[in-house]
Amino acid sequence: MTNYTKLPAILLLADGTVFYGKAAGKIGTTTGEICFNTGMTGYQEVFTDPSYFGQIMVTTNAHIGNYGMHRDEIESEGIKIAGLVCKNYNINYSRKEATESIQDNFQNENIVGICDIDTRALVRHIRNKGAMNAIISSEITDLQQLRKKLEEVPSMDGLELSSVVSTKEPYYYGNPEASIKIAALDLGIKKNILRNFDDRELYIKVFPAKTTFEEMNAWGANGYFISNGPGDPSAMPYAIETVKAVLAADKPLFGICLGHQLLAEANGIGTMKMFNGHRGLNHPVKNIIKNHCEVTSQNHGFGVIPEEVKASDKVEITHVNLNDDSIEGIRVKGKKAFSVQYHPESSPGPHDSRYLFDDFVSMIKGELAW
Repeated sequence: MTNYTKLPAILLLADGTVFYGKAAGKIGTTTGEICFNTGMTGYQEVFTDPSYFGQIMVTTNAHIGNYGMHRDEIESEGIKIAGLVCKNYNINYSRKEATESIQDNFQNENIVGICDIDTRALVRHIRNKGAMNAIISSEITDLQQLRKKLEEVPSMDGLELSSVVSTKEPYYYGNPEASIKIAALDLGIKKNILRNFDDRELYIKVFPAKTTFEEMNAWGANGYFISNGPGDPSAMPYAIETVKAVLAADKPLFGICLGHQLLAEANGIGTMKMFNGHRGLNHPVKNIIKNHCEVTSQNHGFGVIPEEVKASDKVEITHVNLNDDSIEGIRVKGKKAFSVQYHPESSPGPHDSRYLFDDFVSMIKGELAW
């Protein structure tokens, strides 16, 4: 195990609030927008979710690292969070199947964190004050110097990040002999989404974020998928144009999370930066078409503007959040296109929302008419 000494560390928020704790992970300094996740488990999946790129993650569960890290339980190649804030940072782990400790993993991937702070007080502060930038340092103790560095960090509002985390070259996933081919636009796609497609005997070609519809269409796909990812959807005109082109060609389309927001933007519906995003494994969502409820996994700091969705004559609402009435799903009138804000590939319910992948396949086969 890597040597680990709990050196002093500082967390400074953009509003001037300071928390003092101990170093976790690599000794260094990191910045990003601070957010929190309410999940009791699944920290490794959270750390490797590309949608968290550029964000400092606060975990509300008291113990992090207690069941170790496993190479098969990642959502992308490597950790994507900008930094970690937690209460109890557990280097020793109990699970026999784990392949390394959280400290080994963080040091290998140069992740800076802070532990031994009152995360309940921190989360209450963020809930009241809203999303903001922050800086963690275990090497700089001068608050004035930290404030200066923090002032240089750009706001997530207006930031385009998907092209940074996207694949640089197309790649394939699944069985090449499958009868249905899916073109997936990688804006920060999670591996479990690809696994769910593969489970339904689909062959997927994953394309870089800035691929045009014409380039994807040349492959001869039967359906199109617009993935999750980080950043501001309104700062992604290239992806909005791609979605518009898919709709104009009347191709089957399914979007998740950022893909949901981009489908809204492609239909003239605006998106907004949320005061506090939805990040956790316990968000209740109602499917108002099928009249049933789902326990969902969510991770987003932007959302579609509810008033604009309700006023639109191009889409109809399919899902709503039972906590705050935010729009969780839409489908386009007269088109074979739908999207959800949450993550149906995750397992909070545990599989309440997996039917959406089946609906997509049925839509491609012409068995589901909207």
